[in-house]
Amino acid sequence: MTKSPSTKPRKPASTATIDWYDRPQYFDMVFRDETATEMAFFDEAYQRYATGTVSRVYEPGCGSGRLVAASAARGYDVIGLDNNDAMLAYLRRRLQRRKLSAELINGDMTSHVCSPPVDAAFCTFNTFRHMMDEDAAVAHLRAVAASLRTGGIYVLGFHCIPMDADPECIERWKASHGGTNISVTLKVVDFQRRKRRETLRVSIKATRKNGTVERVRSEFPLRLYTPKQAVTMLKSVSDELEIVGVHDFDYEIEHQREMDNDLTDAVFVLRKQ
Repeated sequence: MTKSPSTKPRKPASTATIDWYDRPQYFDMVFRDETATEMAFFDEAYQRYATGTVSRVYEPGCGSGRLVAASAARGYDVIGLDNNDAMLAYLRRRLQRRKLSAELINGDMTSHVCSPPVDAAFCTFNTFRHMMDEDAAVAHLRAVAASLRTGGIYVLGFHCIPMDADPECIERWKASHGGTNISVTLKVVDFQRRKRRETLRVSIKATRKNGTVERVRSEFPLRLYTPKQAVTMLKSVSDELEIVGVHDFDYEIEHQREMDNDLTDAVFVLRKQ
């Protein structure tokens, strides 16, 4: 009599509706491939746009700290600020594991001021859009200006919304690291152009090396900017921060972008007056 092959029972999937920022390991996996390109651009921007030497740098909204750690590995004196304890704990472990050091602060990016001042700051991948009104956005920019020495720069990157934006936008990514595979779906579930607000839903399926599956889902709002609105807002703080460079997420230092309606993946370089 032929035996039927035994089938291993699947490990149950855990499902949680939580803030995806409370799963820094998944958050980090999504963006880790961008790190080398961003760091190369930062190094070039420091040389091209800052006056004097850049040795002390600051990342408001540092999250899982891939750029903090990469900056520390390059020899920069680094400050990382975030308001999420899970992210900061993950970053501390990362720094310890790599025998790197950085100053980590749990704080508010609309009010924190670095002392002594830094030579440069950077904030990419839409962190800036978590500030949901003009007062908060301007407060943040002025706090960064107060954190920079004269001639220091702020590299600020975020998506702008074209006039023909599709409110039904869906993006998907897959990533793998350390035996864990994740698939991420990001969907716009609410889009209000007049109120300058969109709500995103992030769904994550993570399959670990041991077969355990975790599913995470969270929703959060982001502020909308057209290119014109972004430039107008940045120019409102031109008494402290001057726009000296405009690029996109290709991070090509030699390629300056026009500040027009085609500027959707915007990277602004602002210099302290």
